[in-house]
Amino acid sequence: MGEKIKMINTESVRYSLRNLRHRKGRSFLTVFSILVGIVTIFIFISFGLGLYNYTQELTSGSSANKVLILAKGVSAPGIDDTFKLTEDDLKVVKRSGGVYKATALYYQIVQAEKRDEKKYIFLTSYDPSEPMILDVFGAKLEKGRFLQVGDTKRALFGYNYLIDGKIFEKRIDINEEVVINGTKLKAVGFLESVGNPADDSNIYVTNDYFEELFQDKESYAEIIAEVDIENIGWVVGNIERDLRNERNQEKGNEDFYVQSFEDLIEAYTGVLNIIVSFVILIALISVFVSGINTANTMITSVLERYKEIGVLKSIGARNREIFGIFLFESAFLGFIAGVMGVLLGFILTSIAGSLLAGLGLSFLAPYYSPWLFIGCILFAVFTGAISGVIPAIRASKINPVDSLRYE
Repeated sequence: MGEKIKMINTESVRYSLRNLRHRKGRSFLTVFSILVGIVTIFIFISFGLGLYNYTQELTSGSSANKVLILAKGVSAPGIDDTFKLTEDDLKVVKRSGGVYKATALYYQIVQAEKRDEKKYIFLTSYDPSEPMILDVFGAKLEKGRFLQVGDTKRALFGYNYLIDGKIFEKRIDINEEVVINGTKLKAVGFLESVGNPADDSNIYVTNDYFEELFQDKESYAEIIAEVDIENIGWVVGNIERDLRNERNQEKGNEDFYVQSFEDLIEAYTGVLNIIVSFVILIALISVFVSGINTANTMITSVLERYKEIGVLKSIGARNREIFGIFLFESAFLGFIAGVMGVLLGFILTSIAGSLLAGLGLSFLAPYYSPWLFIGCILFAVFTGAISGVIPAIRASKINPVDSLRYE
């Protein structure tokens, strides 16, 4: 009996495959409708996973034990001097419980000139003895050297300055000069690409030299503190309390805010969750429509093969075998759509990832998990199978006598 059932099942599969080949046009349209949804899901999940992976690297890297202190304002930190962060604030942060060390930095939008080309960029400063800003970005040296204490008229450049056409028409190199607000700065080094166009376009000088260039600057852009990561919430509370006392401010009326890198990542991840969920919802709607199209195709197939089903039943095919034939056909079309969908999705995301990296957006890289490939294929099979259930039930319940008289 087992062999008989096995032979019937094998023959049913062959019969289904022959039928799909004979109806290539309709089979293609069914596959295509599911494929579009699978490609869409694959693209957005792979890029979503890439962003999650990027944030995970930041969380587990050298940024995880950093805390940022910023003054409140109506524009970017360091640009709006309505509220200030001073040297006294830096000293208070350094003395707070759980803080190992702290440093401050400045930002300023400046005009950069080279070979009669003018660009507006961010000039950022830091203390070379405590280069924590570079740790936050995970920045490494590509060429030359880092800034040193006492460097004047010297600058460290972001990666984009090494590439023709990124900032200036022609790249700059070690010891070449760029004019910043009328002052010549010599390039001593270049950072590796961070993967963010803004960071890769920065120019860095020392804090002391920045204060020399901008003597009217009254506020740091931010203070960065390296803290006890095991008790980061306690440390943040200490910093907030000590700064309130130093500024004579009440809780809830502070003109500053303290954020751990973990808080920033959580906020970023929360927004990312909403965006990715919304996009996946749109993709699922597309798959749902594809499922309806598949069900419609299978119902049409049942109607076209009404007499054929009657013949199968008259020669001994049972209801469950007829059901299995149509269910297999719809599931197999889903499988083909799933395989083609993940292949096409992989090709498209690989191309997009390369293009984004070329634009300096390497942090927007797709991430491929084996479960992404397996999950998309299984989901396509499930979509096809579910779409074919009702047509398969309808086909299995056809009366052979009525079907043989069907015109």
